[in-house]
Amino acid sequence: MEEIELYLQEAKDLMDKAVSHVSHELTKIRAGKASPSMLDGLQVSYYGAMSPLNQVSSVTTPDARSIFIKPWEKTLIPEIEKAILAANLGLTPQNDGQQVIINVPMLTEERRKQLVKQVGQECEHGRVSVRNVRKDINEHLKKIKGVSEDDIKNAEGSVQKFTDEHIEKIDSLMKRKEAEIMTV
Repeated sequence: MEEIELYLQEAKDLMDKAVSHVSHELTKIRAGKASPSMLDGLQVSYYGAMSPLNQVSSVTTPDARSIFIKPWEKTLIPEIEKAILAANLGLTPQNDGQQVIINVPMLTEERRKQLVKQVGQECEHGRVSVRNVRKDINEHLKKIKGVSEDDIKNAEGSVQKFTDEHIEKIDSLMKRKEAEIMTV
């Protein structure tokens, strides 16, 4: 019985991770408003090593349309510009010698539709991850020795309940992000 409990806990933990991963990925998709999280994951070459942008500079948004990146060292400005262009975020960096400035353009209707499609793809990856966890855990449950079929069926029912709950969470994240993107 406790082996079943361990598998159920593992299923829940892995599904929670899938939902939080989707949530994190969705923060990277911009909804027209400038946000420091738009640059999360950006790596900059710093003394020959790749470092996260937020560890070599301060990233601020003074208003809804601009992002200011003030590096700790001015020599990093060209590296930061290169990293932003290479990331293909649809943003054009400019510098004033002290910092990198990004003006976030208004989203066109076409771009909004592309972003909604991207949100859908990200959420589908999350749903697939949740379903894969369900499949793997159910396979492990069937291999447990010395446990009644009823206990296995009940455990599979619990795994299905977790699956439904987590897919519902991903769907609500998707609806919220789509509404954010489509709001002009």
